[in-house]
Amino acid sequence: MLRSGGVSMWYQGVVVAEPWQHFYQSQRLRLAYWTWGDADAPPLILLHGGRDHARNWDRIAEAFRDDYHVIAPDLRGHGDSEWARGSTYTLSEHVIDLIALIDLVGAPVRVVSHSFGGAITLLAAGIFPEKFDRIVEIEGAGARMEDTPRPTTPEQLRKWVMTMRSYEQQTPRVYPTFGEAVARVSEANRALTPEMADHLARWASHGMDGGYVWKFDPWVRGRTLSELTRQELMSVWRAVTAPVMHMVGSKSHFSRARFESKPLDEYFSDSRTVTVADAGHWLHHDQTASFVDLVRDFLGEPPPRKPHAD
Repeated sequence: MLRSGGVSMWYQGVVVAEPWQHFYQSQRLRLAYWTWGDADAPPLILLHGGRDHARNWDRIAEAFRDDYHVIAPDLRGHGDSEWARGSTYTLSEHVIDLIALIDLVGAPVRVVSHSFGGAITLLAAGIFPEKFDRIVEIEGAGARMEDTPRPTTPEQLRKWVMTMRSYEQQTPRVYPTFGEAVARVSEANRALTPEMADHLARWASHGMDGGYVWKFDPWVRGRTLSELTRQELMSVWRAVTAPVMHMVGSKSHFSRARFESKPLDEYFSDSRTVTVADAGHWLHHDQTASFVDLVRDFLGEPPPRKPHAD
């Protein structure tokens, strides 16, 4: 167990100690996760999206650490977790990693997830409904979901093979200075404060000869082979028993044109959808205080703490 050291100025101006870093094994990979709060408190997992990292949740973790054992993993191929052998990053493999973590920290769990992390969580919750107590997903429902069947014809499979092979020719982009890496983060989300952009870039990158590169494996960009059609995914979602809160940003292009023919809530047995005003895809960064209030209200009272052995 490692601690990153130092202190961070975060939520509502409070200076907080850095979280603890741990590692666990899943499918022969060494995966990292960070924890805040009392290990005897009920678990709250924070699951990041694609090409992101666990430390993007720092402000949210600080808001919930008094009531929960907050756990934020780095997905395989992201942050301080190992890159996948064979460079495969399918949705189902991420589900395996999440279930392995849940079994480690103790089910049932509450989960707050973003984007691809939301897609992972909802699929896992349909397969293992008994392991989930409540779920918050930020613009993850429908992420990378296809209306067309998975590629099965020679032409479709040929295209997929050539796409995967093209990743072998890619080299990570090198940013000559850390400031340029920060500028790229700010460009992706112009609502970020300079301090938050610096924090996100610091944990998303590492130094090398000639500058800075992102930690994530470039192969995560081609992570799925259209594993599930829309109909197949719907059948899994209907098996989710935990209450779900879907959150979308009013300014996000991710939230538009999804499920136009049918409200998202109709695919789940117990769910609600909340739109956060003046927020984009990273609404937990754009409107942090409102986000925390909405999540706290949805989660309600924390479950009982683990009993201490006599």
